Amino acid sequence: MHKIIKRDGRIVNFKKDKITAVIHHAIIAVNADDEKLSEKFADEVATLIEERIPGIPAVEDVQNIVEEVLVRHGLYEVAKAYILYRERRSELRDAKKFFGVYDELKLTVNAIEVLKKRYLMKNEAGNITETPDQMFKRVAKAVSGKSDESEEEFYTAMRNLEFLPNSPTLMNAGTKLGQLSACFAIPIFDSIESIFGALKAMAIVQQSGGGSGFSFSRLRPRGDIVRSTMGGASGPVSFMRIFDVTTDVIKQGGRRRGANMGILNVNHPDILNFITSKSKEGVLTNFNISVGVDNDFMEAVKENRDYELINPRNNECVRSLSANDIFDLIGMMAWRTGDPGLVFIDEINAHNPTPEHRINSTNPCGEVPLLDWESCNLGSINLARIVRKNDIDWEKLRSLTEIGVRFLDGVIDVNRYPLPQIAEMTRANRKIGLGVMGFAEMLLELEIPYNSEEALNLGRRLMKFITVEAGATSIELGEERGTFPNIDESVWKNTNMRNATLTTIAPTGSISIIAGTTSGIEPLFAVSFVRNVLEHARLIEVNPVFERVARERGFYSRDLMMRIAKTGSVQGLEIPEDVRDVFVTALDIDPVWHVRMQAAFQEYVDNAISKTINLRKDATPGDVKKAFLLAYELKCKGITVYRYGSRAEQVLSFGESEYVSAKSDYAGGCPDRSCPY
Repeated sequence: MHKIIKRDGRIVNFKKDKITAVIHHAIIAVNADDEKLSEKFADEVATLIEERIPGIPAVEDVQNIVEEVLVRHGLYEVAKAYILYRERRSELRDAKKFFGVYDELKLTVNAIEVLKKRYLMKNEAGNITETPDQMFKRVAKAVSGKSDESEEEFYTAMRNLEFLPNSPTLMNAGTKLGQLSACFAIPIFDSIESIFGALKAMAIVQQSGGGSGFSFSRLRPRGDIVRSTMGGASGPVSFMRIFDVTTDVIKQGGRRRGANMGILNVNHPDILNFITSKSKEGVLTNFNISVGVDNDFMEAVKENRDYELINPRNNECVRSLSANDIFDLIGMMAWRTGDPGLVFIDEINAHNPTPEHRINSTNPCGEVPLLDWESCNLGSINLARIVRKNDIDWEKLRSLTEIGVRFLDGVIDVNRYPLPQIAEMTRANRKIGLGVMGFAEMLLELEIPYNSEEALNLGRRLMKFITVEAGATSIELGEERGTFPNIDESVWKNTNMRNATLTTIAPTGSISIIAGTTSGIEPLFAVSFVRNVLEHARLIEVNPVFERVARERGFYSRDLMMRIAKTGSVQGLEIPEDVRDVFVTALDIDPVWHVRMQAAFQEYVDNAISKTINLRKDATPGDVKKAFLLAYELKCKGITVYRYGSRAEQVLSFGESEYVSAKSDYAGGCPDRSCPY
């Protein structure tokens, strides 16, 4: 027997090891010892198929014989576990049929829902016209150009969920729109023409599926003289409201809401108004906001001294304020609302690869500092896919890094940019941001606690390896295709570097759901929880590594999974101590470890990192300030904190119902709606 008929009618190669695997899982599920029984029974199943079924057997025929063999040998509990497995797979197939999506890749129900909503092509009637596999083929073909070898490499990496690009690339590659970048930095200067020109640019960018980053620091303060009318200026925050309302009106490409980053430097005269601008919930909901702080301000905080507010119109000092008072206010507002974060603008520019041009803003989630009119092209390697027998497959990681760099560099060339100045600036520097997802899942597989020195050291080692290998690939590309045009104005002068930057850690919300892994470098948000999918359906979701360990160690039960789902955490439960140590969640972990993990990765990341510093509901404003100061000392490029419960609308809920519940599009990190990219 060499072939088998799949449920969709396809005829594929018969693989006996798949029968061995499912029997093995059924044996483990009832806490029995396999002792090579699965191999023996798989051989028996294969023999019976040959004897009974002329021609090519169907999947259902094989499964029925598996059940028969298990019962014949008196393994009734194992047979029951196998039957339950079949029923669960059937339920999942039925759930996917509800979405009208054919799934040949066996993705999760949640992944299928996300793909249907945002990624898969539809006809004019709104019906799905491609499968997830066809989506990956579409993207690979569009990005690879005329290289069949590259097309196959890109397709295989995406199909195997080993590497995925940012959402606009998955959505738009190979389509009429063709806009593949995730985010853009749009400059705003101190004139009505510039302000409303930037507003128009934002509208065009967001309509194409991108997010926008702005620095409002060049605008004159509220009440300042406007000589053309002899009136008073309205100030940066008033203009931010116009950008916010416009974002509300424009639903990006009809697929997801818009997102912006608004930055105001700490020495701007309107800084108090900016810091408190989101104190009322429902205001500036389409903005993440961050205060741009320089080293002088942070040192003034540490030395308890005043600092100057400077009018950007004439660079004159308006007045002085206590740095500690401002820092206290920032900490209090971040504690109350999650905003503002901090952007360490001097640290960003200390690592600016084109230092003749100052960086003033970032993308919406802060992981990519950008020059005016630059765009970012991001992709992430799934670290969970390179764990082999409790070890890391470094050669696989090397290969995926090379594929990722070549893919993202290709995006720059095939991209249809929304504005000519964006095309010019992006091609001039050719910045890319290759990052990772699935770090927490990797740690679970390796039995390493997230809040440990071992995890920090692994993060450093991984990121150093990726950045070094990415650099080698970029140099090879530079030798093949030429360096980036602005190289003589950069730190890469006299090299063959193809890209001004190479690495970034993005939040990977939706793409980590598609990949079925943890988000970015975030820890688990819950070990077991209820996922809200479909329109009214709620599915219990258990971390698959935990479920496997629980079965192997003999403490698995459905009741235990439901008990864990009430808090999301295994701490305090009657579970082996070593398991409790490894399976820690974001709220189990002290904020100091969150900051230290971000800093560990930042040591070897070219751009920056999107990571949420999660705080429990009972955290204090002092805890927020402590995290801010530690991030500065450890040379992070920015920091965002989120205290659970500080906003009414959250996509992750503890205690509001019987179980921890998460919305379908939540993958980890920031438990509100401010991290869509």
